[in-house]
Amino acid sequence: MTIWRGSHPLVLASQSHARKMLLANAGLQFETMPADIDERGLQQASRLSGPGEIAGLLAAEKARWVSGQKAGHYVIGADQTLALGNRLFNKPEGRAAAAEQLRALSGQTHELHSAIAVALDGKILFETVAVARMSLRPLSGEDIRAYLDEAGQAVTTSVGAYQLEGLGVHLFERIEGDHFTILGLPLLPLLAFLRRERLIGL
Repeated sequence: MTIWRGSHPLVLASQSHARKMLLANAGLQFETMPADIDERGLQQASRLSGPGEIAGLLAAEKARWVSGQKAGHYVIGADQTLALGNRLFNKPEGRAAAAEQLRALSGQTHELHSAIAVALDGKILFETVAVARMSLRPLSGEDIRAYLDEAGQAVTTSVGAYQLEGLGVHLFERIEGDHFTILGLPLLPLLAFLRRERLIGL
C-alpha cells in the first residue's frame, strides 16, 4: 500500500542518500534520476550572489531538466548552499580542501540554504527555500585531523566537509533549524504542496 496518488511515480532529481532516506521514511515511493546540468556554469551565468537565490535556481533547473525527460511525472529538484558571511562553499575536492573549510568554519555560525522545486512537464509548480543556522565548536588542528581520519572520503561528498547525520555531528555546538532543511530537503512544505495537489493520501 502506498500513500502516493499520482498517476505516474514521483521522481527525485538527486542521488543524495539523505534526500532519498527522507522521502522513503515519509512513505513516498519514488524513482531517482540525477539532472545533467552544469551547476557552476548556470550559477555564473545567472549573476546571482545570494546563497538562497543560487540554491533556488539550481533546484528549479534540476527539476525542469529531469521533468523534460519524464513526461507526466512530478519531479523534485533540490539544492543546498553553505554560506559563511559573503563566502559560499562548494564540496571540497580532497582532504586538504576539507581541512581548510573546517578551519574557516571553526567557532563560527554559518547558514545552510536548502531549496526545493517541483516541476511537471518542464513547468515549475512549487518552490521554496529554507534556512538553518549551524554553529561549529572551536576546532583545534588535532580535532580536524582526527575527524578527517575517521570520516575518510565522506568529507568530499558534502559541502562544509561534514554530514550531520554521521560523524559530522561531533563538530557542532548549536543548531537552529529543522532536521529536514539541514539534510537538504525541506520536507514539511513539500508534503504540504503534495497534499494540496491531492497527490498523497495522508
